[in-house]
Amino acid sequence: MQIQLLKSKVHRAVITEANLNYVGSLTLDEDLMEAANMIENEKIQVVNVNNGERIETYLIKGARGSGICCLNGPAARKGAEGDIVIVISYALMDFEEAKSFKPVIIFPKEGNKL
Repeated sequence: MQIQLLKSKVHRAVITEANLNYVGSLTLDEDLMEAANMIENEKIQVVNVNNGERIETYLIKGARGSGICCLNGPAARKGAEGDIVIVISYALMDFEEAKSFKPVIIFPKEGNKL
């Protein structure tokens, strides 16, 4: 049996911009992605702490060290600059393997820095 469980989480990043005129996704600083064990194009869930919105999209690699956390396309309607978000990814794995799996969780500091 396979189950889905938390793989990675960026806990409480701050939205730095919202770009409605983009194809769609979340652009995230490559430093945060790497630290959280996330990769470009990975499916993610974005949970907005300020307004309760929850969306599914995918990651786009942002400039390393930039602190960028940008909602793109239709997702830009789900949050505003300054909102706090949690970025989550999940993994499918064998039930027994899942029992000992440890997710990667990071807590960005001011400016979305590590």
